[in-house]
Amino acid sequence: MRIGIISTYPPIECGIATYTGYLVDALRLIENNEVCVVSQFGGEGKRVYPAFHADDPDLADKVFRMMTQFTPDVVHIQHEYGLFGKSKGVNVIPLVYKFKLAGIPLVITLHSVYESFSREERIILDALIRTADAVIVHEFYQKEALLEQIGSVGNIRVIPHGAREIESVPGAKERIGVKEEEKVILLCGYFRPTKGLERIVRVFPLIAARVKEAVLVIAGKTRQQEYSEYRDEFFRQVDTSPVLDKIKVLRGQFPQKTFDTILSAADVVPMPYRRGSQSGILAHCLALGRPVVVSPEVRALREMVIRVKCGLIAQDDDEFVEHIVKILSDDEFRGELSGNARNYVKNNIAWRITAEKTLEVYHEVIVDPYGKTKYIEL
Repeated sequence: MRIGIISTYPPIECGIATYTGYLVDALRLIENNEVCVVSQFGGEGKRVYPAFHADDPDLADKVFRMMTQFTPDVVHIQHEYGLFGKSKGVNVIPLVYKFKLAGIPLVITLHSVYESFSREERIILDALIRTADAVIVHEFYQKEALLEQIGSVGNIRVIPHGAREIESVPGAKERIGVKEEEKVILLCGYFRPTKGLERIVRVFPLIAARVKEAVLVIAGKTRQQEYSEYRDEFFRQVDTSPVLDKIKVLRGQFPQKTFDTILSAADVVPMPYRRGSQSGILAHCLALGRPVVVSPEVRALREMVIRVKCGLIAQDDDEFVEHIVKILSDDEFRGELSGNARNYVKNNIAWRITAEKTLEVYHEVIVDPYGKTKYIEL
């Protein structure tokens, strides 16, 4: 099958880029699929063709012209509002109609589906769902929300966010400058107000008072200059912490190998998020068997923890303290959470499984005029 994907792509620093990179790698290993990616400028790699900026007024024309050169059997758009410009990414609407008018089968993965939508989000989602031949979301509640608020449609499929099958990096704590006997609480990812990471900085002195080996490692950044005021305030809290000597801040671009090393050093990863749909950070935690403590506000995180038994849910700051202390202090419990996470990845959301389910969706929407064929590359 010849698959065309529209997305951001590594080395662009973006969760959607990372997702697409792993999906493309997995798709290429199955059925000799040929995959090309039309990316925002900045994407690199095998058959990756940078063609547009998010705010290009002629985005639809640029992407459509580039993609149709490859005569794809199916086009798959990875959608997040910010990827397609201002006004909630309205540039995506003329693009999807171009593929619809051309008769090219279209699949769209919606990466940002909340339990309720703004007026602008509803307008965008309505156009995407009614134009696509198939829509993929990552959680069942997201499908329910779309059916309730957009309307009754039969083209929505649920495919969970994929995760890698990998081993922890040996000697990770020593590699990042932490003693092996220390217990690492890790805050990682992009800094933004909706993640609420400052809550953990605020309560860390209470944790440190109860677990003398506890250290807080912060390995994150803002993307470009977004949320710079929040970042500055966050680090003001860090710098004035009464236990600053137990806080370690790591800076850098964090390529995957480095990020995996940092995450492998963690004993627990708190995620006090206030808003979100799903989390690439959670997928990495599952892959490496890192226990998590999440807030209940983000349904995808809450339901994943319940389903997998890979962590605990904290209703307030006091429970974040109690749950983090429990995981750091109980080696057997921490090991149980870790094993549950790894087993879930292997049996349910490994990228090979995600790719196979995605291919099933492709086969639903295309009719191969050549019969049973495969692409070859010699």
